[in-house]
Amino acid sequence: MTSLILEVCASLIGWIAVYTMLCYLNGHRGYEWNCRLVTLFHGILVVCVTAYIGYVDGPWPFTHPGTENTPLQITVLILSLGYFIFDMGWCVYFGTEGAVMLAHHTLSMLGMVLVLWLGESGIEGCAVLFGSEITNPLLQVRWFLRQLGRYEGLLGDAVDMLFVTLFLAMRILLGGYMLYCELISPRPIPVVKAGGVAMYILSWVFMADIARFAYRKASTRYRCWLERHKL
Repeated sequence: MTSLILEVCASLIGWIAVYTMLCYLNGHRGYEWNCRLVTLFHGILVVCVTAYIGYVDGPWPFTHPGTENTPLQITVLILSLGYFIFDMGWCVYFGTEGAVMLAHHTLSMLGMVLVLWLGESGIEGCAVLFGSEITNPLLQVRWFLRQLGRYEGLLGDAVDMLFVTLFLAMRILLGGYMLYCELISPRPIPVVKAGGVAMYILSWVFMADIARFAYRKASTRYRCWLERHKL
């Protein structure tokens, strides 16, 4: 356990170092810009590694939940835990996120700590990371487009549409099936199953906000279309 704590601390220091380097090299962009670059890098990296774990290295998370953690699963969980600690600290310090996002970070960190401490259910942890982080790069791209003044238009609409579609498919539909497989399997312990339920409920909270946003944006686009055709 001591070695895991040291490795998580090393991961945290690594993410802080990346952020500090970006602030030094890219200081004119501001703290949030550089933090979001770190978030973008983490999202892409974790999605690629967890996709390899799920589809190549194995085991398949839908049929083998609760199995012993592999070295690669442990590595990616430690890497992500260090990142989430960094990002949570940054968000709290700068006050940029609301209660729902902070709850998501807290649940994610507790889940990774639990899986690392138990030495099992790493495949579910990696599957949740994959499903959660696959939409994250799109969120960062959307923010960067807004900062650069390029969000309004087809590119911004395409990013938003892809984000909503991926969130619904991965976090709600596939995530619901993943939770079902977790709950019916005799291998995962109850606390792991309870964590899965909590994360899925939080996904629905996010989904409700996303649905309201999508409705408002679609309504605005429709009104603009009507105005253009009236002219």
